[in-house]
Amino acid sequence: MAGSNQVVRVLAWSEFTEPKDVYPKGIHGALADFLNTQEGITAKTACLDDPGQGVPEDVLANTDVLIWFGHVRHHDVSDEAVARVVRHVKERGMGYLPLHSSHFARPLQALTGTSCAWRTYVEDGKSGYIKVMMPHHPIAEGVSDFTIPKEEWYGEPFDIPVPDAVVFAGLYCDGRELARDGICFNIGNGRVFYFRPGHETFPIYNMPEVQRIIRNAVMWLAKRT
Repeated sequence: MAGSNQVVRVLAWSEFTEPKDVYPKGIHGALADFLNTQEGITAKTACLDDPGQGVPEDVLANTDVLIWFGHVRHHDVSDEAVARVVRHVKERGMGYLPLHSSHFARPLQALTGTSCAWRTYVEDGKSGYIKVMMPHHPIAEGVSDFTIPKEEWYGEPFDIPVPDAVVFAGLYCDGRELARDGICFNIGNGRVFYFRPGHETFPIYNMPEVQRIIRNAVMWLAKRT
């Protein structure tokens, strides 16, 4: 891992099936473009169809934080790619940031040892209210409660181990559904932050509040905060 005074090296990965009218460069491209405007961070992109499925050994060896967006091609990710990601998290301390539908990402399932399935998935396009549960956590720095105008929500229970922290929660379905929307784990030598908001048909990753969370998460995952 890079030293505390060095730039955080981010690899933003996607299976690249996102609608181009919403994310012309993919979600990974949108996040990399944003992160490259942030001091102390440099971001590159990769996708499933790249050599080594975007996560070959030499690339991961030079990555401090791996952002992951998967949606409909989870099972196309090879056992070898999963093993590489898991090893770099557990042994080398690489941070891992799975987003939204990446709860079904094979590396996350391997890291947690659970199915990571939610009870239900509802793409109703209604608003969601994001509540900061741990305002003093580094990932919540500079973030207040906010509303996502259009969202796809997932319903609890969520099949995961007991998290080390729940930084954000979301209220959906006119306030009748409460979900753990920002969850931290310490796994081996690495850190994992799962962030649930972010359906690919809505431009959620262009929201300043969400971008701030992603930036904060990158720094926390890289053990800079």
